[in-house]
Amino acid sequence: MSEPQGSEDTRKTPVLEKTEQPEAGALGQSASAAAYEPLGTAGDEDGRQGRFWSARRVPAGILALLLLVAAGAFLYDVVAVRAGRSALRWRTWLADQLAERPLDDTAVLVGAGIAAAVGLWLIVLAATPGLRDVLPMRRTHADVRAGLHRGAAAMALRDRAMEVAGVQSVRVRVKRRKVDVRALSHFRELDDVRADLDTTLADGIRGLGLSRSPALAVRVARPGRKG
Repeated sequence: MSEPQGSEDTRKTPVLEKTEQPEAGALGQSASAAAYEPLGTAGDEDGRQGRFWSARRVPAGILALLLLVAAGAFLYDVVAVRAGRSALRWRTWLADQLAERPLDDTAVLVGAGIAAAVGLWLIVLAATPGLRDVLPMRRTHADVRAGLHRGAAAMALRDRAMEVAGVQSVRVRVKRRKVDVRALSHFRELDDVRADLDTTLADGIRGLGLSRSPALAVRVARPGRKG
């Protein structure tokens, strides 16, 4: 016998884990819940993981290039002076400016402020993990770490929200600590749609397997009138 056309759902991917085979009568009731059941954790008790650290290749490369250029210019001038040539004009001018200008001069204060700002920026880059778009997932194997892009998480939750009856369109924004959902409903009571969205999206967030489940905020409204 052929299956009904409306029964297939290609967006639900079952979790790969070893479980006991359910009975035939309970198979249809537990299939949807099992598809979004998060995996168990390995290692620590709750499976929480820290954020992924960015390699900071671009800032590190720019800083290394600037230091290389400055060090190379000074080294070339020092070698030229040792070889009997006169110092380059820019180094002579710089030495005179540093010797003659007072500490409260505007140019000195501006240069010190820029240097302090750059140094503070580098300290912030070194002390913060970065990669804000990657959400850490629960560790199921001791030697494997996984992360989920916020855009992919938002797309998965949007697909779940569109399955709720009465939802015409929905916008999902996934942040580090919060999932903001704004839906438009063209029929049914707004409170009923909101309740169904709360239940469905709560299950969807648990099914993402994130290390820390973000809070859920759902807003439901009617579509605006055309014209």
